[in-house]
Amino acid sequence: MSDSSLLELSRWQFAITALYHFLFVPLTLGLSVLVAIMESVFVMTGRTVWRDMTRFWGTLFGINFAMGVATGITMEFQFGTNWAYYSHYVGDIFGVPLAIEGLMAFFLEATFIGLFFFGWDRLSRVQHLAVTWLVAIGSNLSALWILIANGWMQNPVGAHFNPDTMRMELTSIAAVIFNPVAQSKFVHTVSAGYVTGAMFVLSISAWFILKGRHLEVARRSATVAVSFGLAAALSVVVLGDESGYTANQHQKMKIAAMESMWHTEPAPAPFVAFGIPDVKNRTTHAEVKVPWVLGLIATRSTDQEVQGIYELVATARERIVSGIPAYTALRALRTNPKDSAARATLEAHSADLGYALLLRRYVSDPATASAEQIDQAAWDTVPSVGWLFWSFRLMVAMGFFFIALFAWGFWLAARRSCDRQRGFLRVALWSLPLPWLAAELGWVVAEHGRQPWAIEGVLPTFLAVSPIPTSSVAMSLVGFVLFYTTLAVVDVMLLRKYIRLGPSPVAGLAQH
Repeated sequence: MSDSSLLELSRWQFAITALYHFLFVPLTLGLSVLVAIMESVFVMTGRTVWRDMTRFWGTLFGINFAMGVATGITMEFQFGTNWAYYSHYVGDIFGVPLAIEGLMAFFLEATFIGLFFFGWDRLSRVQHLAVTWLVAIGSNLSALWILIANGWMQNPVGAHFNPDTMRMELTSIAAVIFNPVAQSKFVHTVSAGYVTGAMFVLSISAWFILKGRHLEVARRSATVAVSFGLAAALSVVVLGDESGYTANQHQKMKIAAMESMWHTEPAPAPFVAFGIPDVKNRTTHAEVKVPWVLGLIATRSTDQEVQGIYELVATARERIVSGIPAYTALRALRTNPKDSAARATLEAHSADLGYALLLRRYVSDPATASAEQIDQAAWDTVPSVGWLFWSFRLMVAMGFFFIALFAWGFWLAARRSCDRQRGFLRVALWSLPLPWLAAELGWVVAEHGRQPWAIEGVLPTFLAVSPIPTSSVAMSLVGFVLFYTTLAVVDVMLLRKYIRLGPSPVAGLAQH
C-alpha cells in the first residue's frame, strides 16, 4: 500500500518544477520565430532598423533560453531520485525522445545560438539568417520530443509490458513518434508559445511607445507582434479543438471531469459555459449549457455520446475486476516463469492489469480486495473535477481575449494608428502575464486530467514513486523552489535591464 505523504510531496515537487520550467519554454518558442521573421525582413529590405530589432529581441531570447536549459536539467534530476521507479518501468520508451531532445538542446541548438550571437560580422546576411531560422526550428523540435514523451504518458502506444523484466518495452518507435495525442499536444503547445512571444513583444513595444522611446523599433515590432499573434491565437483555438477530439478518444474521464459531466448527455452533448461543480454530492449547480458544442468537438458528430463520470466509473470497475486475474498471473510468473497457464491468463487480461494495480492503494494483493475497495478504486479514476473545470474555462476565456486583443491591434496597425491608441497600448502592456497564466493552466488541465495515472491505464501515480525517505523529498522540494525562484528572479532582472537599455543602432550596418 502507498505512503500518501511521500506521494503528495513527490507530486508537488514535480508539479512545481515543471511549472517553473514552463515559465521559460513558451517565450523561447515564440521569440525564436519572431526573431527569425524580423531578420528575414532585414535580409529582404536591407533596412538596418530590422537588424536592430533582431539583435534586441534576440538578446532577450538568449537570456530566456539559458534559464530554460538550466531549469530543464535540474527537473530531469527527479527521474533518478523519487521517480526512479517510473524511469525503470518506462525507460526504454520515455528515454528515447528525451535523449534526442537533450542532444538537440545541448549540442545542436547551443551551436547555432553561439553562431547567432557571435556570427554577425563573420557570416553573410543569408548565412546568418539561416542560422537564426535553424535556432527557431531547433527550439521547436526540442519541444516536439518533450511532448512526444509526455503524450506517450497519456496514450501509451508502441510499447508492451514484459513480465520477465517487469518493464514497458518499446515495440514501435514510429507509433511513439506519430502518437496522435503527442502530435496534437505539440501543435497546440507550440501555438500557445507563439502567443506568449507575440504578447511579450507587443507589451514591451507598447511600453516603449507610451514612454516615447525607440519608436521606430517599437512601431515595427508591435506590427509584427499583432500580425503573428493573431494567427497564433486563432491557431490555438483551432488546435484546441483537435486536442479535445484526441482526448475524448484516449482520455474520456478527463473530458467528463473538465465538463463536470456526471452523467452521459444525449448526443450531441452540450458545453457547460458556466456551472458550480459539487464534488461531494456529485452534481453541478447553476449550469449554463451551449447546445451541441461539446459533442461536435469531442466526437465530430451529432449522434455519438460523450460519456459521463458515473458511466466511466462503471467501466473502470469492470476493468479492475478483469485486471485482478492478470495481477494474480503476474505473481505466479514471478515465482515460476515457465508457467504457461499463468502467461496465457496475463496475455488475455494484460490490457486491464493497470486497473488492478489501483487496488494496491488499499490492499497488498488485489485478489483479496472487497467490493467496497473495488468501488473506491474505480472512483479514484476521477481526477480533480473542480480544478479541471475552472482551469479549463479560465484558459479558454483568455484564449478568446488574446484573439480580440490581437485583432484590435491588427486593425489599428492596418490603419497605421497603433501607436496613437493609448487605450490599446495600456491594455497590451498590462496583458503581459496572461499568456503565461493560460499556459500554466493548460498544464494543470493536462496533468490533473491524467490522474490517477503516471501512464494512462498502465501505471498508477502512487506506484511510480520510488520508496525513498519523505524527508529527502521535502528537502529537495525546498531546494528546488529556492533554486528556481532564484533563476526566475535573475531572469526577470536581466530582461528588465536589457529592456530598459532598449535597442541600440549597430555601427557599420550599411556594409552588410
